[in-house]
Parts: sequence; structure tokens; C-alpha cells
Amino acid sequence: MQAFIHPTLVKLFEGIKNFQERAYELDFTSMKDLVDNGQNPKILLIACSDSRVDPAILTNAAPGDLFVLRNVANLAPAYNIEGKYDGARSAIEYAVRDLEIEHIVILGHAHCGGIKALLKSLSGEKIPRDFIGDWVSIAMDGCVRYVLDQLEEVDNDTGASVREVDVENLCAHQHLVERASIRGSLDNLLTYPWIKERVDLGKLNLHGWWFDLENGDLWATDADNTVFLPVID
Repeated sequence: MQAFIHPTLVKLFEGIKNFQERAYELDFTSMKDLVDNGQNPKILLIACSDSRVDPAILTNAAPGDLFVLRNVANLAPAYNIEGKYDGARSAIEYAVRDLEIEHIVILGHAHCGGIKALLKSLSGEKIPRDFIGDWVSIAMDGCVRYVLDQLEEVDNDTGASVREVDVENLCAHQHLVERASIRGSLDNLLTYPWIKERVDLGKLNLHGWWFDLENGDLWATDADNTVFLPVID
């Protein structure tokens, strides 16, 4: 008896069948190695849950290339040992302490719904959800810490100067808030003692990426994770 497949899921089952043919029939060696020897990814990629920004599809990664953590607004919470049930911190810990990954990439993107929710809460609009408001508040510190400098840089191009961060300015420059949030998450990662130790020893590198949904461009932080620069010519 064949399992019932809901019409909405047919495409997904067909995709799994195609993957089975590619990975298990045409090139079984790679999957067999992953089964026999376990995974050994070099990169932890923290991405948004947004359906438009799938990290494996964007990077053309193969099975075993990426250890992926996805959540609303691609946030890395600061180190905190009080909570017992924390999927984000657990994934970060496993990737760093057990898999001993060599790079952590925070992958944000344009038109992020999580950052939009943060901006709504900053404007005084209560988010009618049970968990999202508290979660996106993780980005608050990075937003306040970094977005002012970015706004000043933007306005300096026109000769103006911004001395205060107001909600109207933030909403008008959401992409800068998204990038500031990425930098804030990079700072949060350094609050984990075993991440800081590996970074100081040169065994672990942190990176910030921002993907532009409108044209497919990718921006990445410089070596000091202070500014975003275009990657694709």
C-alpha cells in the first residue's frame, strides 16, 4: 500500500526521488562516506527561516558541506546558560565544540520579515504573536549600536548629518538595520567562551553576509566585520 501524498507535497516527494537518484544511484560514494565516517562540515551557516533564502540552494552546497541553523531573522543569541531548552545555542555549541567547524557565517537578507517585526515593535506596535516579539528583540542591541554610523554614512553622501536614531529613519533604511543585526549577532557569538577562545587562537573565523533579494547580489563583511562590501562583480 502506497502512502497518501497530499497534492501540495507532490513536488517535494518528486524532489526527494530525484535526490535519491542523484546521490544514491549516480554518486553513491559521497553519501556512503558521510554515512560511514559521519559529517565533517567546515562551516556553520546561521540563516533566516525565510523560504526565499535557502542557504544550500544559494550556495549550491552538497550534502555534508554546511551545518545549518535557521531561525527568524538569522539571529545568534548571546551566551546564556540559564535556559534549558534552546535550539539556537545548542546548534551553535554542537557545531563549534563537537564538529569543530572553522567558519561561522551569519546570512541575512533584504526584506526580512523578522527585522520588519522588530521595527514595528520599536514604533510601539505590539506584535500579535506569542514568541516572535521576544525573539527578534535579540537584534535590538546591534541595531542601536551600529545603525547610527551607517545612517550617518548614507546621509553624508548628501551633506546631511544624522545624530539620532529614530524609527522613521530605521524603517526607511531597513537594509541597514538588517546588516546592523548581522553585526550584532557576530558580537553575540563572541560572548561564548569557547568561540572567543577559538577565534583568538585563529582556529575559527566569523563572517557576516547579506543577500539582496531584488537582484541576487551578496554583500559580506570585511576582515574586521565592520563594513559590508559587495562580493559579486
